[in-house]
Parts: sequence; C-alpha cells; structure tokens
Amino acid sequence: MNTLFDKIWDAHVVNKVEDGPTQLYIDRLYCHEVTSPQAFDTLRDKGIKAFRPDHIIAMPDHNTPSDQQEVINDPVGRKQVETLKANCEEFGIKHFAMGTKDNGIIHVVGPEKALSLPGMTIVCGDSHTSTHGAVGAIAMGIGTSEVAQVLASQCILQSKPKTMRINIEGELQQGVTAKDVALYIMARMTTAGATGYAVEYAGSTIRNMSMEGRLTLSNLSIEMGSRAGLIAPDETTFAYLKGREYAPKGEAWDKAVEEWKKLKSDDDAVFDKEVTYRAEDIKPRITYGTNPGAGIAIDECVPTYDGLSESEKAQLKSQLDYMQFQPGEKLEGHPVDYCFLGACTNGRIEDFRAFASVVKGRKKAENVVAWLVPGSWLVRQQIIDEGIDKILEEAGFELRLPSCSSCLAMNPDKVPAGKLSISTSNRNFVGRQGPGARTVLASPLVVAASAVTGVITDPRKL
Repeated sequence: MNTLFDKIWDAHVVNKVEDGPTQLYIDRLYCHEVTSPQAFDTLRDKGIKAFRPDHIIAMPDHNTPSDQQEVINDPVGRKQVETLKANCEEFGIKHFAMGTKDNGIIHVVGPEKALSLPGMTIVCGDSHTSTHGAVGAIAMGIGTSEVAQVLASQCILQSKPKTMRINIEGELQQGVTAKDVALYIMARMTTAGATGYAVEYAGSTIRNMSMEGRLTLSNLSIEMGSRAGLIAPDETTFAYLKGREYAPKGEAWDKAVEEWKKLKSDDDAVFDKEVTYRAEDIKPRITYGTNPGAGIAIDECVPTYDGLSESEKAQLKSQLDYMQFQPGEKLEGHPVDYCFLGACTNGRIEDFRAFASVVKGRKKAENVVAWLVPGSWLVRQQIIDEGIDKILEEAGFELRLPSCSSCLAMNPDKVPAGKLSISTSNRNFVGRQGPGARTVLASPLVVAASAVTGVITDPRKL
C-alpha cells in the first residue's frame, strides 16, 4: 500500500525524532555558487570536514555569462564563483568549473550525466531541485543551513510531506508540450495548491512523455508549492540514463535496472490527495500575471474582475498594472521585445529541436532581442552535432554559451525595465528577469513562434 515517495523515503530514514522531524540520508548533494558559501563557512567555523565529499557535486551557473566566459565583470558574481572553486578545493569536492565541458545549469547537468538516479534522495540549495524527481527520485530544494547539515553528515532533518498524485490521461494536442501541461496544472491548482505535498505525476500522458518533458514537468513542481515532483522510472527513464557518464555499467547496470523496476506506487497505494486532468483540455499556454499560476490558453483573454472578491480584484489589478495588460484583453498578437529559450526548465536538446522546427525557413523579427542559451555544454554540442545551430543562424539567431542566463537577473542577460519578454523559464515574478522587466512564460514552441513574428503567437498557426 506504499506510494513511490513512501518507498524511497522509508529506505533513507536514519532516525525519527519523536514529535519532530526525520533524519534522512541524502545520496546526492548539489552545490552552486549562490547558496553554498555560508554552508561551507559553517563547517569551517566548527572545524568539520565534508563527511562524504564523493557524494557532492558543485558547479557555478547563476552568475555565468552567456556571451563569453573568460571573465565575470560583476564583482559580486565573480566573488561567488571564485569562492565556490576555493571551497571545493579545500573540502575535496568535485567541481565542474565555468567554461569546461562538464559545466552547465546544475539541474540540467545532474540528470544528463546520470548523477541523478532512480531511488535517490537528492538535495540542493535551490528551489528547482525538484527537476531531478523526473528520474524517479526524491529531490528537494533546501536552505543554506540545511546544506551545511548535509555537508557535515550526509543527512538532513526533514518533516515528511503528505502525498498527492496528479494523473494526466489522454493524448496531447499538436503544439502542446510538457511546459503547457505544467502551466495548465498550476492555473488549475494555483501556486499554493500542492503546498505541504510531494507530488507524483502519473497517467497515460506522463507515460508517453519524453524524459526531457518529464524533467520540465518536475522542474515546475515547486511553483505550485510542492516539496518534490516524482515520476516512476520506466523504460523511457532507463533508455535515457543508459550509457551516460556516471550511470552503472555492465552487470551493475542490469542489477540496478532490476531494482529500479520496483520503484512504483503499489496498485492499492493511498494518496492524501489525488486529482486527474484530461490531456485534450490543454492548449498552448501563456501567463498574464506575476506568478506562474496566473496563466491562460493562448487563445483566451486575460481574466476580468467579474465575480471576484475585493481582495481578489486588488491582487489581479496589481498584477495587470505591473504587466501593463488590461482585463479581458487578448494577448495573442501583443508585441514582444525579448525572447528567451533556456533555463533549467527548457534548456535541453528537445527544447532546441522544437524551437528550430518553428524558425526553420523563417527569419527573426527585427524588433526582437533573442537569447538562446543551452542548459549545458553537452546540450550545446548536441545542437552543433545535429546542425540545429545552422538552422538558428540562417533564421538570424545566435547560439549562446551555457548559463542560467535570463531566467533571473544575476548575470548580464537582464531584460530592461518596461520591456516585455516571452520566456521558457520558470518564474515571472516582479523583476525576476531584471528590475521592472515584464515576463510572459511559455513553451519553446510559443517562444519560437513569437520570435519570428514579433508578437505573442500560437505556434499552431504557423
């Protein structure tokens, strides 16, 4: 009667504190430059070594420039990247340095190198750690003090969340991607709809989804408040992981797959909450507000104030005032200034294939600034090997260097105040892409269609 989450959690319990949290063993800690410095300082102050440095992987990504990677001009960003390197040298931790073939966004590199595997517990001082749950793992974002706990003991104190299963059944329409599925779920459930839960995604739509699509879906779990977003490993998972750098090899691989096949919720497993959506109800989607749940189908209109309470009206008005949109307005056809393809949400090879499929034989709109940023150096190499870079170049686009880039305003790729960006990233918060910047979240197909027309465009119409 156990859920997938229960099985992995229970296998990692070291100790239970009476009327308190659980001491949970952690298989993999990822560190980047932004949230780890204070954690390393804590160990240094207490004279503690990293307990299991071989279970820890570190790389810079947030501050990494995407136009060149010789130097970081921002002194704060440069200091964070240098500090991470120094801490890794001091504590004996594997460090994938900026500009090297192993580097990229931590949530892209982990799965693509098979450092994230089914059945693992995975943590990082970053909210989008939920991405790694797509391989069939418990993956959670944690705070800096908790990063220090894991560095020192390879364990964490954590209260066990409730469980939720979200079923998506049926076949997705043409032009609808995993990003649209996630934006649809968030609009239906709100950004707090899964607070206190670990979510398992299931159903025929999920089983037919590619590994890249699953990673996108799990990535966005945090945006509806969930602690983790898991997908049971299956043949799609095994095919994706097999032969990758850190995957088990030979007999060890066969043995691992036999164990991984057991990682699924029992037929009679009981979840604290269960919801089901139909794939055919989902269209390409865009956001209109300042949280990822404030979204509509691309052919719908911005909500009006009709039937809203005073507090709901005030909240909607605040969002629309910032975004410079009107109640009841149709956003399809609205001019855009910036287009961003990338982030740990949509910076994988499948996303670049999708983008290229739309822009092939077309030209970038003159009014649009476009940043196309792979999630890792491996993805960038795949783009070149498959000739996608040539398609992009002929359409007037430049392929940039791996970075978190315009997902957040911590590197040079900032959207200027007042400008409208249509972005494949995960958050459209006030100022997320730059002070005063306005962000519409969308899939790679919608962003591609908008990049060649210069306005928000339904890719099904091209």
